Amino acid sequence: MGEALIESLVDSLKLIPFLFVTYLIMGMLERAASDRARNVIKEAGKVGPIWGGLLGVIPQCGFSAAASYFYVGKAITLGTLISIYLSTSDEMLPIFISEKVPADTIVKIMVSKVVIGMISGFIVELFFGWLARKRHVPKNFEMNFDGGCNCAAGLIADSFVRTMKVFIFILIISVVINLAITAVGHDAISSLFRGLPVVGELAAALVGLIPNCAASVVITQLYLEGVIGAGPMMSGLLASAGVGLLVLCRENHHVKQNLLVIGTLFVVSVAWGVAIELLGITF
Repeated sequence: MGEALIESLVDSLKLIPFLFVTYLIMGMLERAASDRARNVIKEAGKVGPIWGGLLGVIPQCGFSAAASYFYVGKAITLGTLISIYLSTSDEMLPIFISEKVPADTIVKIMVSKVVIGMISGFIVELFFGWLARKRHVPKNFEMNFDGGCNCAAGLIADSFVRTMKVFIFILIISVVINLAITAVGHDAISSLFRGLPVVGELAAALVGLIPNCAASVVITQLYLEGVIGAGPMMSGLLASAGVGLLVLCRENHHVKQNLLVIGTLFVVSVAWGVAIELLGITF
């Protein structure tokens, strides 16, 4: 147990500089592109799922939250919202970069999420287009995108906070994984996810629905440790919409609509993960 703790701590500490630099760069890009991206989404109209898939992959944690605000305010459709949720990467990208995952692997995964988001968005539009006519904006609803200070000090502080949060999550998850591997064995744990069809995708998608960056951290770390394969990994990351679902449930008081959104996201994520696993697709 002691060796597992020390190994996890050392490995996690090594990631801090890479995480901080990554979040710093991402923060600058986010501040430069966020307002423009939001305007594009609002004005996308019938091609919303295309822009949703493309812009959702931009590595900024607040974009899925903004999409939820737009959906509740009837500025975007359900298909566009789902496309954004599916393509959102949350904390996947900084972890992949800090872990020195090959660039072509990262690109393949991100492009796959974009394409899946677009296709799924249009399919959802076909099946649930009627929902747009039945929704109404809650009384006294206001969109609030307060992102704090845009100054250099604010950017550095925000990058540091995000780095430490993810560092803590990675440390905890690494300790749990290393202890489990030490006690049970890597092959035994991996076979639990790979041996039973669909179970891995279902479990990963359920984890992904947790409205917190910890969800994507868990899925990414399990994939990097070789515990889960490409199918469950994709299911989990597709369902991982960050704080978007939290904002949706907080701002939209129509429980049935929220359950439909969450259920659609879950089913679509599992379906794509199962398809990837059955086709033997790897990244």
